[in-house]
Amino acid sequence: MLTRIVIVGAVLVLASALGLWWRSRNGSYTPVRGAVRESAAGGATGPARGGDDDHRLTAAQIGRPLGGRATFVQLSSEVCAPCRRTHAVLAELAAELPGVTHVDLDVEQHLDLVRRFRVLRTPTVLLADADGVVVGRTSGAMTRAQAHAALESCPDGVRGR
Repeated sequence: MLTRIVIVGAVLVLASALGLWWRSRNGSYTPVRGAVRESAAGGATGPARGGDDDHRLTAAQIGRPLGGRATFVQLSSEVCAPCRRTHAVLAELAAELPGVTHVDLDVEQHLDLVRRFRVLRTPTVLLADADGVVVGRTSGAMTRAQAHAALESCPDGVRGR
């Protein structure tokens, strides 16, 4: 009986720790490695892993012009509640900041982007600079503060154009 209680207690502690870790990762911005970003932007001598175009988005691919400073490309699904919250945050931010654009794409209709950027959950938000080079990404619900932090942590080309 005591063994069962210890096992149940250990499972609860492990599940709680995993849940807290998962929650802390929601919406956190992860910049793309510098060598990949430079290669995609044409600044490195060698090609990026998989080719330069693997880390670049075009207006044709997302169905709208890129922002003059930055573009948030949100990959969402229809039944995703965090996707709706993230959409509202990013749409409001894009309306307030000049040169920042927000594009919301359905993962079912853009499987090529899902595969290319290895999207494992929705929402996933790709942050692209004015040239379409993806400079970072987030997964999970994103707050306004996290979106601002993502813009601020981007290269100078994203902040200052």
